[in-house]
Amino acid sequence: MVELQIGQYIEMEYGGAARVLRELGSGGQGIVYLVEFNDQQYALKWYDVDKIKNPAAFRKNIENNINDGAPSRKFLWPKYLTRPIETGGFGYLMDVRPQGYESFVDILNTYKLDIDPLTGRAMKYPVQFKSLHAMVTAVINIVTAFRQLHRAGKSYQDLNDGGFFIDIATGDILVCDCDNIAPDGESFGIGGKPGYMAPEVVRGIEKPNVQTDKYSLAVVLFKLLFRGDPMEGEKVVKDICLTESSELKHYGKDAVFVYDPDNATNRPVRGIHDNVIKFWKIYPDYIREAFIRSFTVGLEDPNKRIIENEWQKLFIRLRAEIIPCTCGRTNFSSMFEEQSNHFYKCPRCGSEFASIAFSNRDYRVPLYLGCRFYACETVMASDDFLTVTGELVENKLKANMLGIKNMSEQTWKAKMPDGKFYPVAPGKGFPLWSGIVVDFGGITAQINDDAQ
Repeated sequence: MVELQIGQYIEMEYGGAARVLRELGSGGQGIVYLVEFNDQQYALKWYDVDKIKNPAAFRKNIENNINDGAPSRKFLWPKYLTRPIETGGFGYLMDVRPQGYESFVDILNTYKLDIDPLTGRAMKYPVQFKSLHAMVTAVINIVTAFRQLHRAGKSYQDLNDGGFFIDIATGDILVCDCDNIAPDGESFGIGGKPGYMAPEVVRGIEKPNVQTDKYSLAVVLFKLLFRGDPMEGEKVVKDICLTESSELKHYGKDAVFVYDPDNATNRPVRGIHDNVIKFWKIYPDYIREAFIRSFTVGLEDPNKRIIENEWQKLFIRLRAEIIPCTCGRTNFSSMFEEQSNHFYKCPRCGSEFASIAFSNRDYRVPLYLGCRFYACETVMASDDFLTVTGELVENKLKANMLGIKNMSEQTWKAKMPDGKFYPVAPGKGFPLWSGIVVDFGGITAQINDDAQ
């Protein structure tokens, strides 16, 4: 491989040249450099062409992706292609990862190592989500990004833990390594990373496609939520060394989900898979059931794998069910005691939280100071999970008087205790009284009768 030198100029395909500033990192396909082009800084991914099966076809696919444009802003998409040098080496420019976005690998490890420029020593820094809300939002963003990608008729080919940067404060995500993305059905010889590949890819009977993406996506989600490998349990750890043949067995021909209800041969091992054991008990039944379906019937039948839209709905619900109690305990409503009057009671301190029932949901949403409602909950046929349309706030003039503020651009109608509907204009609100019904414009919601 021809490595680039600091200060070297690399000619671009359609004119101009990028100047190499410094190395950012390296990987299996090549090296990433920080460069300057047209007075802006970019990341240049420079390939080791000896590691690419068909460099010409691979380069043409990147060119096509540049011309097609990114499916959404959630992708660190190729922007400019370089001219090949004499040895055949080439690369492409993409935006630099913004500050605050951590690698998926570091998030799974819960730390990152940075080199102190003065001492040369490796310093260990914690990498953890700032809140449960941010983590679940990241999950929704990942699912949404791949829904957008598949809608564009493309598949990722090599989905794994190296494919994401995540803002641990907000849950915003960026999909990287987008040079692996290709039209569905086309393949450039990229198999994938062990543990993330669908069984049919591991066995060599299928090439990467949208259906195999769905399996890899489920693995990514499982690892983010449960911090473990869905196929690594007792059966796998008995193999002291995972050889190519044993990987084919445990992840291809004889893969068994660690919580397969009909096969207990590969359960998580205490002392090795403690995270999976702990978190499996915490998540609600509907989340566990989705992963059971993904890794049992979805193992053998790609058509039974969960589609992105279904994952979206499940995790939008999960985010809505987060309760941050005043005692410091934050968890899902399923870990609180649900009372007969639809209040949720904290098992630690006894605090109770009212709930609201939306006409477009078959579950109740807990209410607490600062909780927010999104367009996907209040707007007909919307799957927008980022735009805030309402928030539970405290009355500025009356302490402890809570109400729901309209943060949308639409006027709502609230049915008050006198039985009449009153308009709730944008920026206005209505009190959190028992039995109040609000019409968001086609979608209605009612606060449980005993809410105060």
